[in-house]
Amino acid sequence: MKFNELDKQLRIYETAHDFCVPPNMYIVARIDGRGFTHLTKEKHDFKRPFDERFRDIMMETVSHLMNCGFKVTYGYTQSDEISLLFDLNETAFARKTRKINSILAGEASAKFSLLLNDMGVFDCRLSQLPSDKLVVDYFRWRNEDAHRNALNAHCYWLLREQGKTVKEATKTIEGKSTAFKNELLFQNGINFNNLPLWQKRGIGLYWHSVEKQGWNPVKQQEETTLRKEIKVDDQLPMGDAYSEFIKGIL
Repeated sequence: MKFNELDKQLRIYETAHDFCVPPNMYIVARIDGRGFTHLTKEKHDFKRPFDERFRDIMMETVSHLMNCGFKVTYGYTQSDEISLLFDLNETAFARKTRKINSILAGEASAKFSLLLNDMGVFDCRLSQLPSDKLVVDYFRWRNEDAHRNALNAHCYWLLREQGKTVKEATKTIEGKSTAFKNELLFQNGINFNNLPLWQKRGIGLYWHSVEKQGWNPVKQQEETTLRKEIKVDDQLPMGDAYSEFIKGIL
């Protein structure tokens, strides 16, 4: 059987279930670390509950994803997850979900692994959101999740350092109120409100214009031009203020 005949016969099995995100739908990709508990707590000596080196690797990975061929207007990272908001009019790969998922998972895994000098693997899933409000709600959800996770993590590792087992530490804070957890930290010399914002709110990356000095070879003179660069924001707001922040990006 000739190649063209084989290609026609078998290509259908790759593409039969292709789905393309419809126009005028926002695409938000969520990229999550696979098996990162083992990677970050057993294989590598990262500080607990938060480590600046791991944070920086995640930020560089987000920046890479925002420059790997898709029009990404906003990137957000907290813990071992990344969320990317695509430009509403993005048309790369005909908006095929399998292409977007596979490329982003591969790019994130490769970049992170190179930075860590060890294998780190990510998966990817897409949210298809039909309105600005749902996009705002999505990022508000991840922002609130970062705050909740940070509070739990600080409590958990405080208890572990005090000698409690994994089971005991988990049971101590399981089902407890935010007030209880804040008081637990406060009674042990930790004011949760004073902890670094990037731990509690995550980190946002977005494009902004900056002035650059350059040389115009035609006019033989220096000129000031505007260039797009990624801004890393580790001072994100919370609550309604964060909702307004996301609206501004949209």
